[in-house]
Amino acid sequence: FFFSLSVTPTVPTMSTKGPRRVAPSPIASEEEREQALRDYKVTIEYKHLKQHAPGGVYLIPSLDDLRHFHGVIFVRRGPFTNGIFKFRLRLPEKYNDLNKWPLITFSSYVFNPHVNSKTGELDVKSAYPRWDPHRHYLVTVLTFLKKIFYVKNFGEDAKANPDAKKLALRDPEAYRKKVESCVRESQKAVFVNDPGCTARFTEEVLAHQVLRDLLKRQLNEPNQVNKQVVLNIIDKASKV
Repeated sequence: FFFSLSVTPTVPTMSTKGPRRVAPSPIASEEEREQALRDYKVTIEYKHLKQHAPGGVYLIPSLDDLRHFHGVIFVRRGPFTNGIFKFRLRLPEKYNDLNKWPLITFSSYVFNPHVNSKTGELDVKSAYPRWDPHRHYLVTVLTFLKKIFYVKNFGEDAKANPDAKKLALRDPEAYRKKVESCVRESQKAVFVNDPGCTARFTEEVLAHQVLRDLLKRQLNEPNQVNKQVVLNIIDKASKV
């Protein structure tokens, strides 16, 4: 982890032994230790996601900031079926303190009562008015993110986009058409990658087709599949 060390300036004296060094401020050191602990907890939470992330939701750290992530959700059923929605997740510096909510912003357009139509921000605070670091984690907010694409009835906490909520209640068919348009837009923009995004999509090339065909053949004999076999298949495909 990287963090700065605050040191009290040395104080000049008339002694022939030179300036006397003053010990670092115990207050500053305590703050640094607390921040280092917060940083460590973030890495533990992310590691936990490897086994417990909601299905269809993927989160990848940025290359230059411990608290900045890029993500994508593939919606497999419900009103938003086949939608591919990209988002950014930022954690405040004092995340893991009380009421320090994660910030999730969709870069894909999402027509949903839980998402601000102008900023793309997911309304986490309405769902969790009190963010408790002993009960709420990254997996908590990602589970909520997934949930908004599957719910059909919206409660009082769905207030980020009042127009979408009114339409869902008063004219479900018109709401469905808006959602379907939103899904099509997400599919068209799938290969548009934000600058610096670590969750990148690239169009299929010949090597991808070869890799897929080789994997299909190998899967006919699943007992023969192991790590080395997969690596050999990837190596063959990369030479096409």
